Amino acid sequence: MDEDQPAPGLPAAVDLLVVCTGNAARSVMAGYMLEYLAEAEGCGLRVTTAGTHTLDGQPMSVRTRAGLASIAELADAPVSRHRSRQAQAAHFADADLVVAMEADHVRWVRRHHPEAAGRTATIRRLCRDLRPGPAPLGPRVAALGLADAVLGDDEDVADPAGRDEEVYVACAAELWALCAELVALL
Repeated sequence: MDEDQPAPGLPAAVDLLVVCTGNAARSVMAGYMLEYLAEAEGCGLRVTTAGTHTLDGQPMSVRTRAGLASIAELADAPVSRHRSRQAQAAHFADADLVVAMEADHVRWVRRHHPEAAGRTATIRRLCRDLRPGPAPLGPRVAALGLADAVLGDDEDVADPAGRDEEVYVACAAELWALCAELVALL
């Protein structure tokens, strides 16, 4: 059997691209969370993280590690594997869904990768608007009309960059709840 094909009766794996600004905090934490939650739920999910404006190759910061470690299930996550990366055309081409951390990231995708605009939304919008169900993800996402959706700053997960560890921990808690909700919808 082809490894990329699901076993009979199982849904195909979903490829998620999770983006934030520097691929240093929010997208990194959400990526680890989505992987963990998807594995715990037994759903096929492949997660890639990237940034809209990165310094490529940077390891995870101490504060981002603290945010992840504040979630008991992720305390032992293999954080040394992370290196920041700039979002590239291939990332968008491979993604079934692009999960952004704020409205400005969605705007950036619309400008730089318009072919992915219909598959790009903030995590808050997806949690609010994506309908669960047995239908494949593609048609459910298409029904949202994301390429033309009006964006609001109320969709943002605040960037903890440059703030104290407590802000990273609060961001991690917020993302943990959003990621759990998103995985249940996928």
